[in-house]
Amino acid sequence: MKILITGGAGFIGSHMADRYIELGHGVVIVDNLITGQRENIPSKAAFYEVDICDSKLSQIFEKEKPDIVNHHAAQMDVRKSVDDPIYDATVNVLGGLNVMQNCVKHGVQKMIFASTGGAIYGEQDYFPADENHPLRPLSPYGITKLTTEKYLYFYQQSYGLKYAILRYANVYGPRQNPHGEAGVVAIFSTKMLKGEQAVINGDGKQTRDYVYVGDVVKANEVALSGAENKIYNIGTGIETDVNFLFNRISQALEMDVPEVHGPAKAGEQLRSVLDNSLIQKEQGWKPGVSLDEGFKMTVEFFRKRFQK
Repeated sequence: MKILITGGAGFIGSHMADRYIELGHGVVIVDNLITGQRENIPSKAAFYEVDICDSKLSQIFEKEKPDIVNHHAAQMDVRKSVDDPIYDATVNVLGGLNVMQNCVKHGVQKMIFASTGGAIYGEQDYFPADENHPLRPLSPYGITKLTTEKYLYFYQQSYGLKYAILRYANVYGPRQNPHGEAGVVAIFSTKMLKGEQAVINGDGKQTRDYVYVGDVVKANEVALSGAENKIYNIGTGIETDVNFLFNRISQALEMDVPEVHGPAKAGEQLRSVLDNSLIQKEQGWKPGVSLDEGFKMTVEFFRKRFQK
């Protein structure tokens, strides 16, 4: 098959590109390189430096004729979405619609959409949250991801575009961007390796569900042939607080780094953890990388980067 990956030069998208190429598929990457990195692009992939909002996207679809689109391109900074909801909606909603319109126009069989778990569910009523949990996004980012999910349902009902929606927990691993507000594992690892003090927001007791990027790749692999018109949580079902995370990363780096706490971030979600039992039952996917294993692989990646 030929698979077009939006955001394929980014953290998760580039890992997807590598895996799809390993499986023998043709891969086309569309990325504007605002947050993606050229060095992440596999040599065997066709690459177009184009924004998903650009009208040129249609020419790429016309030329490449993808069978499947894996849509990872997004404005993913929650705080930026609060500061500039118009920009957030432009990229995530209008950009997403441009991708969907081209899928229909050019006969794409299926779209795999990287959605979000925690940001869509908001403050949870129960833990872990399953796919039937009430949807109460607290940020424009969560709203735009939910809106794209609803548009996908419309395109499936109206035009027959198949979809698979994967609601990610907090994904971490090699290639994660340490310069945004997302990606606390990358941020802490980079700070510690630089000899700078990593600061924990608030009391550090806020929890997240941290899932390793390699496990997320496997979920996307499943979605190629399965998960038709389904929505699945992609997480571990394990809550980890920031203090525990901080200390585990410092241990993986073999550093004795003191905990320093700063002001809590206004509106930050207190607890987030996802129930993955539905995709386990229906598709046989489950996470295989423990936190300690994942942290070791991640910090080793950043350590080697700093040694270059």
